[in-house]
Amino acid sequence: MDSDSRIRLAIEEHWRASERGDLQAEHAIYAVDAILDYPQSGERFHGRAAISAQRGGHPADRHFTIQRITGRGPLWVSECVITYDGSPSHSVSIMEFADGHVIHETQYFADPFPAPASRASLADPMPGRSLPEA
Repeated sequence: MDSDSRIRLAIEEHWRASERGDLQAEHAIYAVDAILDYPQSGERFHGRAAISAQRGGHPADRHFTIQRITGRGPLWVSECVITYDGSPSHSVSIMEFADGHVIHETQYFADPFPAPASRASLADPMPGRSLPEA
């Protein structure tokens, strides 16, 4: 199996472990000294232990739906919908790998919003979605 295939499998297992709440398996993907950035809040977490601790203490009921995983070599992107206590938040996770582990992840979050009426004649709904009016 080539390196890209191994990384893709590791990312898929990371998200499956996240969904089932298996903190050990979820964080096995990270290097011991990995960095995780959350640009919206300005937080940076140093090290696998800190990354795991902040996620393990999350009080919400969380679910993960992976929309797409794409990448090659050291750079991989996962597009997800993370549902916190029933409210969906779209997320993009950018993972940088070295020696088979994530050394830096940046995760962006965005809440859904209604499409403006001014674009209604230009857009079709994405597969599996509807376009609520503003």
